[in-house]
Amino acid sequence: MPKVQFLSHSSFLVETDSKTLLIDPFFTGNPKAQVKPGDIKPDYLLLTHGHGDHLGDGLKIAKDSGATVIAPNELAVYCANQGCNVHPMHLGGAHDFDFGRVKLTIAHHGSAIESGDGGWIYTGNPCGFLITSEGKTLYHAGDTGLFMDMKLIGELDAIDLALLPIGDNFTMGVDDAIKAVEFLKPKQVVPMHYDTFDLIAADPKKFADGAGKQGAKVTILGIGDTLEY
Repeated sequence: MPKVQFLSHSSFLVETDSKTLLIDPFFTGNPKAQVKPGDIKPDYLLLTHGHGDHLGDGLKIAKDSGATVIAPNELAVYCANQGCNVHPMHLGGAHDFDFGRVKLTIAHHGSAIESGDGGWIYTGNPCGFLITSEGKTLYHAGDTGLFMDMKLIGELDAIDLALLPIGDNFTMGVDDAIKAVEFLKPKQVVPMHYDTFDLIAADPKKFADGAGKQGAKVTILGIGDTLEY
């Protein structure tokens, strides 16, 4: 049975029976992070988009560990140019890996890397991930607002665990995330992307109450907590 460990913000470690996957490794500069980039050596590194709180320490971790970066094409190419092993994908596409299957979903957000001179390096479209391994499907929504196609995602895929942002301002807030649960119909839900900074403070218990009324089991993970799904 696969399991996820919440590492803070939108970062999760996914452990399957054969491989370890790290999603959006934002540790350096993260006031909530309890791990350092060198603490984790994943087999695969999944990046939803290029913003600093998601790409985070990804380049260092990928190069130090030899992990394969799975990301939307433009972001994957950027990582390849920095010396990483990559597997580029794009929205709506799926691929079978040695741990299972990954499909990219849309996410309504942005994706760019600060260039250091006040500008930005465009890194394509942001995404969410549907990760299927050991007969279980995990949906990491990435940074996104609510969108109607979440209903289609829920119809096409039986989601065992959904990881949904609730912090508002940059992503869905609590009320929209509750609506997302109605659309997706996951068996379990974990809130993410909240309370890292004051600007995205949110009440996970309010989310849990509302999402629970949609029939999903909601688990509020503390940093470092692990959940089987």
